[in-house]
Amino acid sequence: MAVDYAVIVVYLAAMLGMGWWGMRRAKSKSEFLVAGRRLGPAMYSGTMAAIVLGGASTIGGVGLGYKYGLSGAWMVLTIGLGLLALSIFFSARIARLKVYTVSEMLDLRYGGRAGLITGVVMWAYTLMLAVTSTIAYATIFDVLFDVNRTLSIVLGGAIVVAYSTLGGMWSITLTDMVQFVVKTVGVLLLLLPIAVVKAGGFAEMKAQLPTEYFAPLGIGGETIFTYVLIYTFGMLIGQDIWQRVFTARSDRTARWGGTVAGTYCLAYALAGAVIGTAAKVLYPDLANADDAFATIVKDELPMGVRGLVLAAALAAVMSTSSGALIACATVANNDIWSRLRGLARPGGSGPGGSGSGSGSGGGEPHDEVKGNRAFILLMGLAVICVAVALNDVVEALTVAYNLLVGGLLVPILGGLLWKRGTVQGALAAVAVGGLSVIGLMATYGILANEPIYYGLIASLVTYTAVSLATRPTDPEVLAHWRERLAGRGGPDEGGPGGNGVNGAGAGGAAAEPPAAEAAAGPR
Repeated sequence: MAVDYAVIVVYLAAMLGMGWWGMRRAKSKSEFLVAGRRLGPAMYSGTMAAIVLGGASTIGGVGLGYKYGLSGAWMVLTIGLGLLALSIFFSARIARLKVYTVSEMLDLRYGGRAGLITGVVMWAYTLMLAVTSTIAYATIFDVLFDVNRTLSIVLGGAIVVAYSTLGGMWSITLTDMVQFVVKTVGVLLLLLPIAVVKAGGFAEMKAQLPTEYFAPLGIGGETIFTYVLIYTFGMLIGQDIWQRVFTARSDRTARWGGTVAGTYCLAYALAGAVIGTAAKVLYPDLANADDAFATIVKDELPMGVRGLVLAAALAAVMSTSSGALIACATVANNDIWSRLRGLARPGGSGPGGSGSGSGSGGGEPHDEVKGNRAFILLMGLAVICVAVALNDVVEALTVAYNLLVGGLLVPILGGLLWKRGTVQGALAAVAVGGLSVIGLMATYGILANEPIYYGLIASLVTYTAVSLATRPTDPEVLAHWRERLAGRGGPDEGGPGGNGVNGAGAGGAAAEPPAAEAAAGPR
């Protein structure tokens, strides 16, 4: 195992080194949170694929293949389909908004009063996503070093917190790109063909396993539908995904780079299912399907290759963990803490709200970077502590996704697609959808399908009814919204203060007319 250990140690040291390098690049809020909004197609595609394909997609995807055969690919397939839908239909508009958070987008669309409550829901989702990703270190480090669960979580979590805190999105972008390459080599180019060969090839796999293992819908239509609701729609609205869209150099990069990443996800989904199916032939009696990945890696791969594939699993977990962590910290600082302290005008990035761009004209205070860095460190410590205390990963992740989709899907997509939607409708939909999901999980059980089904219906009906029953959104707000969707009136066209997202840089004057500013709500 000495060679395998060396591969892992070199990989982990490289992650920390990139964190230090990223710290030298992150000199403004824009650089720290969204990598200066200047990633090209190659970097954007690689990092987007890295964040959506985490430990659940790698270890869990193989486990589903072990349990259901090729149809076990559906979970990761729905993730890829969600990324494709986001990239093709929404990413260009999202990138042109030049905001930092989903809540800022909602403020822009609805007039500056939706940010705090939606920020709390998004924060809860990103926190639990980071926690569940961090727990996965226990499995990997147990295979690698035979260390106990708590030490594994602290070790893996500390490395991610360190490089994320140092350089923010620049460090995460660099590490994600390396992690994308490691995952591609380790899983697609090494583990996949070796697993199929060790299992005797596809003909032998078909001879050894029931025909259901090769049925496209073998996992069940209801399960696939639930995956679509949770993961496909979750890809459309998650802060961790949107924050990567914000890093794109242009709307064209966001659209085509995301399409490439989504297509890669589809291939990765099939690879995981095939590996799991091969593991079922080799080890038909595993007590836990999620052990299939670690078992086949330990027993079937040669020295050195084993270390690289385990590094690939570690890369999958780290990419999702770091992406969720910076998303959690960004929401906590910009959408919750700043509003509660009154440091940002109500409405955040709504019309007439405070500037939140890079401030190159008027000069953005450097302590904005320090503040966001402090929040990453604080949220990282919280994530590690919760991960150590939490036992049921699946239930925690289900709660997170149910709250995200049940509470925020309708207001976000409604804001993008329906001009009659109002802030009252959005807030009511968040409250009713979120509370319905919580109540239904208490009634039917956390892992039941009914909470997400009925929660979404309740949210949609509430959003539509309340929006139609209340005054339409102020025309000035909608006009400003359309300007931002078109890529005008954003940070590059702000007042003399420079690059404030809403036309007001640090120290600059707001460029919006008084009517639009008044529509953003009370100060």
